Amino acid sequence: MPYPLDDTDKRLLDILQRNNRLSADELGDQISISRSSVQRRMKRFREEGIIEADISVLSAKAVGRPMTFIVEVELERERTDLLDEFRRSMLAHEDVQQCYYVTGHTDFILIVTSTDMAAYEKFSRQVFTDNPNIRRFHSNVVVNRVKAGLKVPL
Repeated sequence: MPYPLDDTDKRLLDILQRNNRLSADELGDQISISRSSVQRRMKRFREEGIIEADISVLSAKAVGRPMTFIVEVELERERTDLLDEFRRSMLAHEDVQQCYYVTGHTDFILIVTSTDMAAYEKFSRQVFTDNPNIRRFHSNVVVNRVKAGLKVPL
């Protein structure tokens, strides 16, 4: 169930999604509320899980991981213990940026970064080929990132 957000909450969250380094004073000035009101709202957003994390988004290319893959994974069996095992495995791999359990012809969609094709081949052999519960996987190499982000429309 969505959290009740007033228009001021939405404006504040919209600004924070674009730049979370602004001070409470700067945020308050932009939306015409006091510094203390900004701080109270941000505290509530974090406590209620509306703000999940305050992070820095890095350029994978700039830090030596220029290759991105979108990988579709189909499991052999979808028992709860096997699903949980696969989820834990994905959480443990730093190469996996995002992992989604989905409906349709595949079970999981992954976003994976790599230093080069040889490193991705090693990753895919270790994670997919050697796993008896992986029926098949299909890798798509990203040629050009047109848009990437986590901003949620409010």
